[in-house]
Amino acid sequence: MDSILVLMQSPEAWVALVTLIVMEVVLGIDNLIFISILTNKLRSEHRVSARRIGIGLALIMRLALLGTIAWIIRLTTPVFEIFGHGFSWKDVILIAGGLFLVWKATKEIHHNVDPASHNEEFLGTAAVASFTAAIGQILLLDLVFSVDSIITAVGMTPHLPIMVAAVVVAVTVMLLAATPLANFIEKNPTIVMLALAFLLMIGMTLIAEGMGFHVPKGYVYAAMAFSALVEALNMLARNARRRKKADAQTLH
Repeated sequence: MDSILVLMQSPEAWVALVTLIVMEVVLGIDNLIFISILTNKLRSEHRVSARRIGIGLALIMRLALLGTIAWIIRLTTPVFEIFGHGFSWKDVILIAGGLFLVWKATKEIHHNVDPASHNEEFLGTAAVASFTAAIGQILLLDLVFSVDSIITAVGMTPHLPIMVAAVVVAVTVMLLAATPLANFIEKNPTIVMLALAFLLMIGMTLIAEGMGFHVPKGYVYAAMAFSALVEALNMLARNARRRKKADAQTLH
């Protein structure tokens, strides 16, 4: 308790907390896009609960990982070599998560391009299976993103209370933003393809990181922001054309 009070009186601790919260929120965008796309495939009455369960379990997982920081740090120690390059368990987790993201995004892109060949049933046991599968896939990606974010957090501050506070705030932001983001993606079909392209890029980035190639996150998020800006301009142009067409029909 005394250490927490000391931290609350330290300006450096507050700067570290704000910085870590921003970083955790930014890292959470990747997870949130995946959750939004995955839960939008469920029946409407299951979507909100799936998001809440998935994000809630992400919070529990991250807090549990924070309680095992000594073990988490050891995940960065190389455990085997291939062609002279050492791989740690963190690398293995990132590569596995990246491959899963690439596979999932590719599958969803194919489904969006050719929906007729993917007649999915959401009735009876199929609905339960889909809900359970969605939660399982969310948990799998939660694990990948949680390990990455916790290792990054450990590198930014040695104070556990700051890390816990940052994780709780970031996951709360994710919980609040999940449904609005999912609804926005569902109402704008072109956004779905853009989001899937983001997931492909994130998956390839995770694989590259696991292979030992450092990809600056700033480049990745700058590319995502630029693509989102272009799509926003396209949406404004489409809306302007619709209004112009509607006005012309009204005049006639």
